[in-house]
Amino acid sequence: MVHGLVVSGRYMLPTAKLLATSYQVYIPDLPGFGKSEKPDHFQNLDAMADTLAAWMQQIGLSRAVFVGNSLGCQIIAHFAVRHPQMLHAAILLDPTMDRRARTAHQEIGRWLINIISEPFSLYPLVFRDFLDCGLRRFLATFRYGLQDHIESFLPHIHVPALVVRGSRDTVVPQAWAEYVARLLPHGTLVVLQHAAHDVNYNSPGELAKVIRHFLDHLS
Repeated sequence: MVHGLVVSGRYMLPTAKLLATSYQVYIPDLPGFGKSEKPDHFQNLDAMADTLAAWMQQIGLSRAVFVGNSLGCQIIAHFAVRHPQMLHAAILLDPTMDRRARTAHQEIGRWLINIISEPFSLYPLVFRDFLDCGLRRFLATFRYGLQDHIESFLPHIHVPALVVRGSRDTVVPQAWAEYVARLLPHGTLVVLQHAAHDVNYNSPGELAKVIRHFLDHLS
């Protein structure tokens, strides 16, 4: 499971705990985030993808299904192109960045509207993770995310792929989610009703059911 911007793997736990009854689940914190070490440099998306590949090799994991939220989806897209042999399938939860909103003020504005629909318990978690990563790392990673064009990677992801969007997500509009799913050679879109951007935190039960159904039908 690949976390998004600012946050760490902590906000993946509600869904991870449900999936862990049937699958082996890993939730690494990317360098500089959560409980990971804080390197002086700030990794771009290619470097983060390579770090995940190196981490998998270190623990003896040759291939995996990747589940990412938000910026985590962009990292998975880079991983899929750079390390295709290590990706069994991709599950993209509310993938960023919408090609019609690639400025800081647009994304921040959308996020501020979205946060109203998230559970209140998410607020202190995000604040804690922000303190862990720090302002400079947040800004650098945010800039990498805005500059990235995920749509240029999606047609090259030749594994089964599931796109999941929360119907109340203001960061990822329905049109963008549909576009992402169309670009994936083997993509499917599922919309979770009444869910905001962080579906892995706000709708773990519904999401776990969708993921299980997807995994049960993998060839």
